[in-house]
Amino acid sequence: MIKNRYNTRFRARGQRIRWLVTVFFLITCFQNVPGMEVMTLDKALNYAFRNSPSIQEAGFSLEISERNLMAQQAGLKSQFNLTVTPYSYSSERVFNDLISKYNTQKQTRTETRLSITQPIKWTDGTLSIVERFNWQESSSSYTGPEKKSFFSNSIFLTFNQPLFTYNRTKLQLQELELALENAQLNYAIQKLVIESQVTQQFLNLYSNRRSIQIAEQEYQNADESYQIIKNKVDAGISAPGELYQADLTRANSQASLENKQIQFQNALDGFKILIGLPLGVDMEIVTDIRKSLVEIDFAKAIEHGLSHRMELRQRDINIQNALNDLVEAAAENEFKASIDVSFGLTGTNKNFSDIYTSPNTDRLIALSLNIPLFDWGRRKHRIAASNARVETRKLSAREEKKQIEYEIRQAYRNLQNQKTQIEIAEKNIVNAQLTYEINLELYRSGDLSSKDLQFYQLQLSAQQLGEVEALINYKVALLELKIRTLWDFEKNVSIIEIKKK
Repeated sequence: MIKNRYNTRFRARGQRIRWLVTVFFLITCFQNVPGMEVMTLDKALNYAFRNSPSIQEAGFSLEISERNLMAQQAGLKSQFNLTVTPYSYSSERVFNDLISKYNTQKQTRTETRLSITQPIKWTDGTLSIVERFNWQESSSSYTGPEKKSFFSNSIFLTFNQPLFTYNRTKLQLQELELALENAQLNYAIQKLVIESQVTQQFLNLYSNRRSIQIAEQEYQNADESYQIIKNKVDAGISAPGELYQADLTRANSQASLENKQIQFQNALDGFKILIGLPLGVDMEIVTDIRKSLVEIDFAKAIEHGLSHRMELRQRDINIQNALNDLVEAAAENEFKASIDVSFGLTGTNKNFSDIYTSPNTDRLIALSLNIPLFDWGRRKHRIAASNARVETRKLSAREEKKQIEYEIRQAYRNLQNQKTQIEIAEKNIVNAQLTYEINLELYRSGDLSSKDLQFYQLQLSAQQLGEVEALINYKVALLELKIRTLWDFEKNVSIIEIKKK
């Protein structure tokens, strides 16, 4: 009775798991099912580059920098400004010093002001043309109720030029250009990071799916072993205990298969989130994981990485920004001057057509000096702090260069090691396959227990999965070296040049 319950329980469990295996096989193995997304690595990367939050954030930062630079460049062009006051009326009670009495002044006014301002990038000066036209009607209680009106028009050409100081216009433009370049570098770096993450998870998905296939093979082997011992028990050749052990081994294989299927589905959902696909999309992973080894020129890897790594250029930008901060700190409370030159004509008349009958010529030449006297050492301390910041960023740049070379060396050694691991994995599979086949014959002849055969089954499965992992680890190591050096050794071409095209 106990034996019957035992057999019934395991047969029911086996039927349930076989049903799940069948369903999973139908879902994952048919690539031409309508509505299923067939996902290659290139396709996954394209999805991620469009939908990844980090890429989108880097893209927004890039757009901000581009717009700020465009706004600054637009500010270097001629600026036109028109100010119109169609109507203005005022009534004031004022004291007249001439007659020592208060009188009421009323004034109606219309005014138009047009200005054209041209910043001068090369000198940090400003050239302006200003025209002002107005009509005014006024009356005063001192002169009587009579209203007087007149037209007035003035046009001025003015020039302002700072002296003995740095060019603020050029410095601001340079800072925005550096900010844009830094944003472009950050965007490119984020794409490389996404490429690394997507590739690794994509290959891990393939590894998970391959482990399912190996688990299915392991289950088939366990089922074959069960059928062999069952025939022997039915024939009275073997003891029933061997059948129970074989059934337990088969059930464990089925349970392991079910766990791997669940793990694959969970990993698949995580991958969809990474590349920005809805979780409800059915997806099938397609990739080529065949052995394909690449020869690496180590000296070229070091040289290209140190010449083109974007992090080094970012360090250079940080140094230049620190130098700009030093310039600004040195200009704080500095001795400086400015010269203002203005020339214009002003005409007034009660008749519009006679405004410039007898114009007045206006001239202005002014030199202004700012002479700092004592600031309690504030400027000196700010300069010292800026100098220290420059040296800190130079030190950081040197250390970054060392770190990059270290990373390239490490990636190269890891890649060479993975080549060796592939060769070892291939030999292990051959040996494990032969060992299993030998012991399977021993099992069939009754010279080996089912428990011992299970050991060789698991050993074969582990070696098969080990080969897959070795191939995947090699591809990941090759990708890592590509990212560290910015050189594609499979295509023998620079990543930088590919991106420029």
